[in-house]
Amino acid sequence: MDRIALISDVHGNLTALEAVLADIDRRGITRIFNLGDYVGKGPRGREVVDLCRERCEVNLLGNWDDFLPDPARTFDNEALTWWLEQLGPGQGAWLRGLAFSHDFWLSGRRVRLFHASEETVHRRVRYVRSQAEFEALFTKTPATGNGPVPDVVGYGDTHDPFYECQLEGRTSFNTGSVGNCMGDPTPLYCILEGEVDSQEPAPWSIAYVRVPYDIEAELAAARDLDMPQYDGYALELRHGLYRGQLDEIRAGLPVTGYHEREPAPATA
Repeated sequence: MDRIALISDVHGNLTALEAVLADIDRRGITRIFNLGDYVGKGPRGREVVDLCRERCEVNLLGNWDDFLPDPARTFDNEALTWWLEQLGPGQGAWLRGLAFSHDFWLSGRRVRLFHASEETVHRRVRYVRSQAEFEALFTKTPATGNGPVPDVVGYGDTHDPFYECQLEGRTSFNTGSVGNCMGDPTPLYCILEGEVDSQEPAPWSIAYVRVPYDIEAELAAARDLDMPQYDGYALELRHGLYRGQLDEIRAGLPVTGYHEREPAPATA
């Protein structure tokens, strides 16, 4: 059977990406699809972009990839300016030119991959969501095009993994994040297995893989580069807690679950 590794939301965490790619190689998987958000939050977006361009067969657009290098947008935020300046020549144009979605057949099921939602990379669909949001994932939109509607939808963006199947076998899953996973901060990626490009029903599966890595080495790189918002980055990498909770933690307030919080801005 064919196997495809799905990675997403590396966010400049080169140490985590290298660990995940090493695990993919160890398993003998040669096809890698990336669901977006290469840059921001972590210190080495330029290196992550270079490595993903080299290793990934499919690279899709993420919300950070769209707004951070937008030439029509200016920032008065020190961190956003810093992450933008880390990009190499031509990388911003490459990121913004990436495809929105990718469709293919797997064991008789039409699979669609995108970063965040069926409409835009700037609207997220969390695990806790409405029935209407679930059903909309499988619709055609101007962003996804006029091809057949999918049976299986995979996406990233929210940094927390899940799998759900309902209503005529329609399946949605979230890949979690390689560089910035919430809850359990251990890098996570998915393996799709089945008969790729076949419209005939056959066995297929989705597997989740956690890959431990050297968190302190990644944080040392962030310190060496004097990256802004280091404390928030350390909170996310060490504890899987969203950086927006940093002030609450410093104030000794109870830490709430990721899904109990108000929806995060589109830069998560």
